[in-house]
Amino acid sequence: MSEVKTDILRGGQFLVKETKCEDVFTPEDFSEEQTMMRDAVQEFNDREIIPHKNRFEAKDYALTEETMRKAGELGFLGVAVPEAYGGLGMGFVSTMLTCDYISSGTGSFSTAFGAHTGIGTMPITLYGTEEQKQKYVPALASGERFGAYCLTEPGAGSDANSGKTTAELTEDGKHYKINGQKMWISNAGFAEIFIVFARIEDDKNITGFILEYDKDNPNGVTLGEEEHKLGIRASSTRQVFFNDTLVPVENMLSVRGGGFKIAMNALNVGRIKLAAACLDSQRRITTEAVKYANERKQFKTPIAEFGAIKSKLAEMATNAYVGESASYRAAKNIEDRIAIRESEGNSHQEAELKGVEEYAIECSILKVAVSEDVQDCADEGIQVFGGMGFSEETPMEAAWRDARIARIYEGTNEINRMLSVGMLVKKAMKGHVDLLNPAMKVADELMGIPSFDTPDYSELFSEEKEIIGKLKKVFLMVAGAAIQKFGPDLEQHQQLLNAASNILIEIYMAESGILRTEKNAKRFGEDSQKEQIAMAQLYLYNAVEIINKNAKEGIISFAEGDEQRMMLMGLKRFTKYANYPNVVGLRNTIAEKLKAENKYCF
Repeated sequence: MSEVKTDILRGGQFLVKETKCEDVFTPEDFSEEQTMMRDAVQEFNDREIIPHKNRFEAKDYALTEETMRKAGELGFLGVAVPEAYGGLGMGFVSTMLTCDYISSGTGSFSTAFGAHTGIGTMPITLYGTEEQKQKYVPALASGERFGAYCLTEPGAGSDANSGKTTAELTEDGKHYKINGQKMWISNAGFAEIFIVFARIEDDKNITGFILEYDKDNPNGVTLGEEEHKLGIRASSTRQVFFNDTLVPVENMLSVRGGGFKIAMNALNVGRIKLAAACLDSQRRITTEAVKYANERKQFKTPIAEFGAIKSKLAEMATNAYVGESASYRAAKNIEDRIAIRESEGNSHQEAELKGVEEYAIECSILKVAVSEDVQDCADEGIQVFGGMGFSEETPMEAAWRDARIARIYEGTNEINRMLSVGMLVKKAMKGHVDLLNPAMKVADELMGIPSFDTPDYSELFSEEKEIIGKLKKVFLMVAGAAIQKFGPDLEQHQQLLNAASNILIEIYMAESGILRTEKNAKRFGEDSQKEQIAMAQLYLYNAVEIINKNAKEGIISFAEGDEQRMMLMGLKRFTKYANYPNVVGLRNTIAEKLKAENKYCF
C-alpha cells in the first residue's frame, strides 16, 4: 500500500491555488494493473460490442442484456465494488478507465453499463446497511442480476425532489406500499433490482427504497413499452408503474427523507463517469475520420491534405486529449481524497461519498465539457465523411445520435452549469475555498498601474501558465462583482451564472491540458511531446476566446459607467498574450501527426 498523499487541493481550489504539474495524475501514470485492465476492457469492446453495431442499432435489447452478462462474468461490472461484496475493489481511477474504454462501441451498451454500475449498484454500496449490501451487491457485481434507478417522473425531471410517487406504511408496519409512475428508466426491460424514490406522507424530501422485481410475480409493477429514441437505441428505456407495490420496511435505503441526498450524490459520481464514457468515443471517432480523410481523394489529393479538413481533425484530437487530461486529473483527486478519509478512520462508504462530494464542482465541469466535445467531435466526423457521413453504412451518424443524450442525462448541462458556480459560491461561504481575498486582490489590481515589463518566457509553458493565472483573475473579477451586486439572489440570474460557468469550465480544462503536457515533457523530453504541446497551446487559445466573450457579456450586462469601463480594461489586460501562437501552424502540427499515424495517437 503506497503512502497516503495528504496535501492535495480541495474541490474548487484549482481556481485560487496554483497546481504543479508533478501533482496531477495523467493517463501516462497508469499502473501496470490499470494498463492491463484498460487492455482487457478494450479487447472486450472490440470483440463483443463493435462487431455487433448493426444489431444494437436495430434495437436488439436481448443483445444488450447478453453483453452485460458477459461483462459481469469478466468482473467489469464490479470494478468499483468492494471485495467483501464480490467486486474487484479497485480504485476510482480504475473505475473511470473501465467506463472510458468500455463505452465507445455503442451508446446503447454504454448507457446500460453506466446505469447498472453507477446509479443501479452504487447507491446500495454507499448507502445500504450491511444486510442490504450482503444481499444485493454480489449479484449486481457479477451480472447475475441487473439494477435500474427510478427517479424521473413525468412532472419531475431536473427538479428531482418534486416527485409525486408515494410510499405509505401498511397497517401491520411491515411494508411500504408504493404508488406512482417513473419514466426514462434505463435497463427497466431486464432489471430485477430497482432503486425507487418515493415520498412518505408530507415529507419535504423523497426516500429511497430497494425493490426486487420478478416478472412472474410482479407485485403491482407494470412496465411501459420500450421508448423509441433518437440514439442509444438498444438501451432498454421504459416507464415503470407502481400500483400498491409492497416493499419490506427493511428495504428502505439510508434514512427516511434521505432520498434526495442519495440522488444528488449518485449524480455526482454519474457525472464524472459520464465524462469518462465520452472519451474513447472521441478517440474512435477521430481515428475513423483520420482514416477516411487519408483514403478519400478529391481533385487527385487525399482530403487529409486540405487545410479545412486538417483544422477539423486537429480540433477533434485536441478536445479529446484535454478532456482525457482533465477527467483523470479529477479522478485521481477523488481517489486520493477517499484514501485520506479511510486513513482517518472513515468507513469505505463514508470515504467514497465524501471523496466524490468534495469534487462535485469538477464533476459538473467535466460532465458539461466532455459531453459537448463528443457531440462536436461526432458532428465534425460526419462533415469529414461528407455525404457518406449521413449514411447508416458509416459509423458517424450513429455516433452523432448516441452522443446527443450525454448533454441531457445526469442533470442537463444547463443545470450542471448553474451547479458548478453555485457550489463554488457555497464552498466560499463555508470557508472551504477562499474566493473573497483573491477577488479583493484582483479588484485592487484593477485600480493599480499595470506592469509593462516583458517577462522571460523562454521556459516551456511559462507564458501559458501566466495566462491561466490571468484567466482565473477574470473569473474572480466577474464572479466577485456579480456576488457583490446580487448577493444570495445571484442564483436568479441564470444567464450570468451561465457565463461565469463557461469561464470556470475553460480554466479547468485548459489548465489540465497544460499540466499533463508539462509533466510529460519534463519526464519524456520536449521533443516527444511536440504535438501534445501544440494541443495544449491550441486549447488555451480557444479557451481565451471563449472566456473573453463570456466575461464581456457578463460585464456589460450587470455593470455600468466607470465600473464597466474599468472591468472591460481589466478583461483586455487579463486575456492578452505577449506572444500569440500561430494557430494555423499548431493545427497543422497536430493534423500531420494524425495523418502519419492514421489514427488518434495521443
